[in-house]
Amino acid sequence: MTAITEASKVFVAGHRGLVGGAIVRHLRNHGHQKVVTRTRAKLDLRRQAETEAFFNAEKPDAVVLAAGKVGGIHANDTYPAEFSYDNLAIQTNVIEAAYRNGVSRFIFLGSSCIYPRECPQPIREEYLLSSPLEPTNDAYAIAKIAGLKQCASYRRQYGWDAVSLMPTNLYGPGDNFHPEHSHVIPGMLQRFHAAKLAGAERVGIWGSGQPRREFLYVDDLATAVAHVLQAPELPHDIYNVGTGTDLPIADLAALLLKVIGHEVPIDLDPSKPDGTPRKLLDIGRIKALGWAPQVDLEEGLARTYAWFLEHEDELRAK
Repeated sequence: MTAITEASKVFVAGHRGLVGGAIVRHLRNHGHQKVVTRTRAKLDLRRQAETEAFFNAEKPDAVVLAAGKVGGIHANDTYPAEFSYDNLAIQTNVIEAAYRNGVSRFIFLGSSCIYPRECPQPIREEYLLSSPLEPTNDAYAIAKIAGLKQCASYRRQYGWDAVSLMPTNLYGPGDNFHPEHSHVIPGMLQRFHAAKLAGAERVGIWGSGQPRREFLYVDDLATAVAHVLQAPELPHDIYNVGTGTDLPIADLAALLLKVIGHEVPIDLDPSKPDGTPRKLLDIGRIKALGWAPQVDLEEGLARTYAWFLEHEDELRAK
C-alpha cells in the first residue's frame, strides 16, 4: 500500500458538492498543490468513454470519489431511479478506470444509510447486509453497497489499495438548502430562518421527533479523508466516520432554533415518515488510525448558519 503525500496528484470527483468542496479546501489548505477537479459539464462520470479518456490523460496518483446523487428522505423516496442509475454508473466507471490507470490509493465515499434499518447500536462495519434496509432510501443504499463491494473485490482480487469511508449524516458550508431535496439540517435551517423573519410563533417538523441521529461537520470528514489518504497502512476495506454521539431529531430542532435565535415551540407531525429509528456509528476502526472529530454540533451549526446568511441571496436565486 502506498500513502499519498502533498506532492501526489489527487483527483477529487464531485468537488462542487458539500463533501467534495470541503475535501478540496482542506487538501489545498494543507499543502496539496496537485488537486484535480472537473465540473460535470467538462466530465460526465456516468459516461464510460469520457471517464476512461480523463484517466488516460490525467493519471492521478489518488482518487476521492465524492461524486454522486444525494438527497434527503423526500428526494430518495421520490426519485429512486435516478439515485440508483446515477450512482451505479459513476462509481462503476470511476473505480474501473482508476484501477486500470494505476491509481495508488482510492477512497470511495458512501453513507451510513447503507446499514440495515433495524441495526444494533452503535453500528459496526460488519453489520452490513445483516438485515433489511430502510425502504425510503434503499435505491441509494443498494447503489452505495455495490460501490463498496466493488472496491473490496478489487482490493481482494488485485491487491489494489481501495478503501470505503462511510460517513454519518453530514452538514456544513456548501450544503444543499433546497426546500424539498435537502437533508435534515439544511432543510430545517432554511425553514426556521424563514420562520424567524416572518415572526412565526411556532415551527413544525416531520415525524415524531424521536428518531436519533448522529451529525458530522463536513470539514471533520475532510480531515478524515486526508488522514486516510496519508495513512501508511489501512488494514480494513471499510471505515465508519462519525462522532460517536447522537440526539433525537426534536432536540436537534431545538438546538437549531437556539443557534438561529428564534426559540419557539415545535409542532411534530407523526403522519410523516420517521425513517430509520436510530443511526449511531461505531468509529473505533478509524479512531485506531489516529483520527477523531474536532467540531461539536452547536459550533458546527453556528458556522453553517453564518455561511447560510452570507450566501442567502445566492441560494435564493437557485
